Amino acid sequence: MVSSIVKMENDDVMTPPWLTPMLRADYFVTCSIHSQSSKSECNLFCLDCSGNAFCSSCLAHHRTHRVIQIRRSSYHNVVRVSEIQKHIDISCIQTYVINSAKIFFLNARPQCRTGKSLNKTCQICSRNLLDSFLFCSLACKLEGVKNGEDPNLTLFHSGKSDDSSKIINTGICSRLIDGISIAVDDQRSETAGVLSPETPSIESHRNYPMKSRRKGIPQRAPF
Repeated sequence: MVSSIVKMENDDVMTPPWLTPMLRADYFVTCSIHSQSSKSECNLFCLDCSGNAFCSSCLAHHRTHRVIQIRRSSYHNVVRVSEIQKHIDISCIQTYVINSAKIFFLNARPQCRTGKSLNKTCQICSRNLLDSFLFCSLACKLEGVKNGEDPNLTLFHSGKSDDSSKIINTGICSRLIDGISIAVDDQRSETAGVLSPETPSIESHRNYPMKSRRKGIPQRAPF
């Protein structure tokens, strides 16, 4: 019993709290509140509320929240890399390009029965992969992180970021973030004068007399 509790606590530390609800949400069903609306399809998910999927008519209740749009490709749920990569580390997940946008699948898909077998396969579901990826979907990477076989595998961004939505401002972390932001501001202020020359004021331009343009010798127009 104790070991299961410890495992649950470790899972919460290793993964964002909204990730599992997002993977399990019911997408592309009719919204129970706005069933009469023309845009009643539930294809949105709020990372701050971590509830079920909702439609665009419900978006008014999440104006200040982080909302991700879920799309469909080959009857499977996908998300655009540009929308979610700032909230989670999606490295090692197989990506595809659809309509000029890079996407990846949320959950694992059934393996296609084909005679051609690639050398690279998903570490969780053994689905064939392209290039040098490790997982076929976000759910498979989540499972790989929970397994803990690779200590370098993470779902959180390891680098520092200026985006406050990626950092929890509580306790010591809050004071540490304030210190970092101040240090960055001080560094910028010290180098600003070196990198950017001082712009002359308008009055300095007025002190210099305008040079009169010498009039040229008049010429008669040809007949």
